[in-house]
Amino acid sequence: MLSKDTKAKLMKKYAQHDGDTGSTEVQIALLTANINEISNHIKTHKKDHVSARGLMKKIGHRRNLLRYLRNNNFKKYHNLTKSLGLRH
Repeated sequence: MLSKDTKAKLMKKYAQHDGDTGSTEVQIALLTANINEISNHIKTHKKDHVSARGLMKKIGHRRNLLRYLRNNNFKKYHNLTKSLGLRH
């Protein structure tokens, strides 16, 4: 689970305006941080199948948001994937 400080930093970095918590870029950045955290958990707890299922749901949600961003604003998509270190 992400700390409030981590969430606030990510929101500030990827927000389009003050108070922006729901834009596609912010959602993708938060999901990516959460996915990385859960991935590290699963590496140490290999039999935690419930968390693995949650991880797969988050990956699917992020994939859908990335597809939406790619179709609607390719420049933002490219910049975001580059800054988060995601393959595209």
